[in-house]
Amino acid sequence: MFELGLKFLKFSLVGLSGLAIDFCITFLVKEKLRLNKYFANSLGFVFAATSNYLLNKTWTFQDTNPDAVTQFSKYILIAIIGLIINNLIIYLLVNKRKVNFYWAKLMAIGIVVLWNFIANYNFTFVSI
Repeated sequence: MFELGLKFLKFSLVGLSGLAIDFCITFLVKEKLRLNKYFANSLGFVFAATSNYLLNKTWTFQDTNPDAVTQFSKYILIAIIGLIINNLIIYLLVNKRKVNFYWAKLMAIGIVVLWNFIANYNFTFVSI
């Protein structure tokens, strides 16, 4: 149980670095380039997911699976499902509840991190 908790802590710390990447990309694309907020959100999410994969593979799970292409595909599939959940939560909070976009994004990330950890722990980085 301690090992699982440690992995979740590491996963969460990696997620914080991804959060910084996500918010920076989202802010740049939405506010500076003035592109669609959902496109900006998606782009931020993709950059963060890629960074998080590399950090989680090497640090969190210390994974040595040589089939990185298949593993990255699994990771991205989980991330895409997470992105759909993320955008849905943002849509509902912003358009239905009138929550500030960035507060909604922060809440969505908090929920999606649980989905991502459980799915990646059981599907992507499975020890054989």
